[in-house]
Amino acid sequence: MSDRLLSAWSLFDLAAIFVFALTGALTAAAHRQTLVTFAFFALVTGVGGGTARDLLIGAPVFWLRQNAALAVCLLAALAVWVGPRGWWRGRLLDWLDALGLAAYATFGAVKGLAFGVAPLPAVAMGVLTACLGGIVRDVLAGQPSILMRPELYVTAAALAAGLAVGLILLGLPPIVAGPLGAAAGFSLRALAIARGLRLPAYRAREA
Repeated sequence: MSDRLLSAWSLFDLAAIFVFALTGALTAAAHRQTLVTFAFFALVTGVGGGTARDLLIGAPVFWLRQNAALAVCLLAALAVWVGPRGWWRGRLLDWLDALGLAAYATFGAVKGLAFGVAPLPAVAMGVLTACLGGIVRDVLAGQPSILMRPELYVTAAALAAGLAVGLILLGLPPIVAGPLGAAAGFSLRALAIARGLRLPAYRAREA
């Protein structure tokens, strides 16, 4: 990738990290925790997925060689700590989270391809990048994980990552394929938020 493209992706990545870190800090706020716990939840949620991705694909763990990723997580924790509760009411955070989900899924998949990961595992890396931090957050908070909810969340991440990988395989440059994949994933997640779309749940057949 060119230096300009890498810079654009880095800003995209940091914005997604910030949004996910906000959700972690808000979870701590819901449980009336200390500022230290706010910061911990923000960090785990913000960088958890990307850390697992980098370890699996053999890349340097992204937040160990820069200050920006941890800084935006701490900034998110502080924003929730000092900000009025009214800032986070309504569906604003859901929409921001949808943007972060789509961006992070696409970024994770494209980075996987860049490190020589095969297409299907690259899609999995995108989903892992977008969802693992939220899963760890929910487990630590003792609340139902996003994996246990029928809402279209992981599915939206898979769509974003899968479309980006597919378009790259068809010959589109990452700078084009990435935003298209992210737009598709965001659109699906937006429909789920606006219209309550859900996946069908399993129903056991009686003998």
